[in-house]
Amino acid sequence: MKNTKFDLNFLTRGAAIAAVYVVLTLIFAPISFGAVQVRIAEALTILPLFTPAAIPGLFVGCILANILGGAVIWDVIFGSIATLIGAVIGYKLRFSRWLVPIPAIVSNTVIIPFVLRYGYSINLPIPVLMGYIAIGEVIGCYVLGELLAEVLSRSGKWIFRNN
Repeated sequence: MKNTKFDLNFLTRGAAIAAVYVVLTLIFAPISFGAVQVRIAEALTILPLFTPAAIPGLFVGCILANILGGAVIWDVIFGSIATLIGAVIGYKLRFSRWLVPIPAIVSNTVIIPFVLRYGYSINLPIPVLMGYIAIGEVIGCYVLGELLAEVLSRSGKWIFRNN
């Protein structure tokens, strides 16, 4: 019975994270897509610090946000894989709050410029696109993510307790 309760808690947390990711991406759609983007929802990439349910939550949230946002199939696939890579490695680095956002920043900086270039035909050099994405990811994952981590560390850990 305890295992079922854990699974239900895990599923619920993951679904809630996915839903928040989708809502934040779509509300801020004008800055969530494109060569120059700051995806506010990327602040949620700090959540593997608190719960492993963030891994599937972020992945599914990114898939749904990209589909609902009208992204090309390559963005749905590779953008979501970049988020999954960042979440998995971020979870493994959860021993240090300051390291958790870095894998999401790196994976998106490396993968998304190719999606923009070849999926959306944005005719800018890959290094320029990497710079644009890196700046947006640092703002979303690191700056906003660390603000979220601070708030959760002080007042919101009860959201993630296993009971």
